[in-house]
Amino acid sequence: MRIRKKRGNFLEDFSVGQLFRHKVGKTVTEGLFNAFTEFGMTTNPLSKNVRYAEQYGFRGLIAPPGLVMNVVFSQSVEDISENARANLEYRDMRFGNPVYIGDTIEVETTILGIKPSSRDHDRGVVHVQTTGRNQHGEIVLTLQRKVQIWKDNMDARVEEAALAETPDIPCELVVPEYDKSRRYENLAHLANADTYFEDFQPGDTLEHSRGRTVTTAHMEWTALLDNTSQVHSNQYMIDQNPERYIGGQLIVYGGIPFNLCLGLSCPDVGDNAVGDVRYVTGRHTGPVFVGDTVFASTEITGSRDYPGRPDLGIVETILRGHKFSPKDGVGEKIEIFYLERELAVKRRSHYT
Repeated sequence: MRIRKKRGNFLEDFSVGQLFRHKVGKTVTEGLFNAFTEFGMTTNPLSKNVRYAEQYGFRGLIAPPGLVMNVVFSQSVEDISENARANLEYRDMRFGNPVYIGDTIEVETTILGIKPSSRDHDRGVVHVQTTGRNQHGEIVLTLQRKVQIWKDNMDARVEEAALAETPDIPCELVVPEYDKSRRYENLAHLANADTYFEDFQPGDTLEHSRGRTVTTAHMEWTALLDNTSQVHSNQYMIDQNPERYIGGQLIVYGGIPFNLCLGLSCPDVGDNAVGDVRYVTGRHTGPVFVGDTVFASTEITGSRDYPGRPDLGIVETILRGHKFSPKDGVGEKIEIFYLERELAVKRRSHYT
């Protein structure tokens, strides 16, 4: 007997209020931590130098925000977006407890809303809340996202619906207490000297100097994260109906340019951050394919005190990613990523 198995869900398989407790989970091994941190071009010593991280009261190297986001997101893919056309938007992504090497992340997702397309009857949008917890049950990340998902049965009736209220999931960044006796100034030389809270002025835009070209290794990084979405790895599927898929070719998993943009900005924005607090909203504004080179810039939009922490401040930014595409013999700048990002940053007055 030949049995054809189906993995992943289609638009008609979802219902509002449905809870998915995703299979497997993911332990952050030293190999995953090191490989993804180096690939993402992270420069913050909290993720690179054990002595530095312990001096600041962490119990070891802390995973950079791009790795935490990608581990949590990817655990949800099989149930939520394996059969998606595109991830449309991130909302209210908040970071909680730090993630260390050896931590195990398990994830669950609640369906907040469903909206079939009024124009294209073969697809619709599913709105979800996804939360990741460590082995102690502590929240490391929670986020909402909207994803465009195909139907499997074109005749299936899908009604628009949404939860009356979005679940309240408490999640605040956990940072060790300030302790002057730790003599932070002794290690200040290990981070860039122009990335303290006092250095950021609203209205400034920082054009980050580095770029990173995406190669076919994107499939390996996607697999390392357990992301099973077929549009990133199954060229045969795309070849059967190329008009259905963006660009008619494998599209790079969005978490990769997401992580690259964070890394490219790190030496100019994140070197003296103790954590990312919140991403208000974000979206992939253009596709990335093999051969594209990702660049980034950061606009400083505001700054404010960190409640209860006179040693820290919150820097409000817009992180943008872009690439260049040949047009009429010159490179046309194309935006590929947009993220409203808030970081908790050390004050020079307390740490140098």
